[in-house]
Amino acid sequence: MKRALECEFEADVLDAVIQSRWPDRVAPELRAHVAGCPICSDVAAVAAAIDRSREQLRDEPARIPDSGRVWWVAQMRARREAAQAAGRPITVAQVLAFACAVGLLGACFGATSTWFQALLAWFGEQDFGPLLAAHALLAAAMLALVLVIPAAVYLVVGRD
Repeated sequence: MKRALECEFEADVLDAVIQSRWPDRVAPELRAHVAGCPICSDVAAVAAAIDRSREQLRDEPARIPDSGRVWWVAQMRARREAAQAAGRPITVAQVLAFACAVGLLGACFGATSTWFQALLAWFGEQDFGPLLAAHALLAAAMLALVLVIPAAVYLVVGRD
């Protein structure tokens, strides 16, 4: 047996609860219907709980921070954002310096390592033309990934 998803009296029950007429100031027929209808009884229970919560919140005084604290928090946030904005060029310079250092380290390693030079000579003797022709799409995709992913990361991080 399928359970119904809607009831024609659902809106009436919700209106009665919102208007604080439930259950004392509604027609006895509506109360009898809610007692027998699972949908309307759920609506009445949930709406009554929400209404009680709203009444409790209305009775409690609002906790508003003093203006000095709000100003201080705003100043601290502005300083933090200014420090982050000022640090971005420094971060770019550090990344470039790191890339240069890694490149220099690689050049020194390649110039002083005999086995690495022999490996490079072996790669230079090989004919990779047919291999690249057979896998051109894969090589282009790898090249695109090497170039696109860092650019995308930079753009995403740069927006924050």
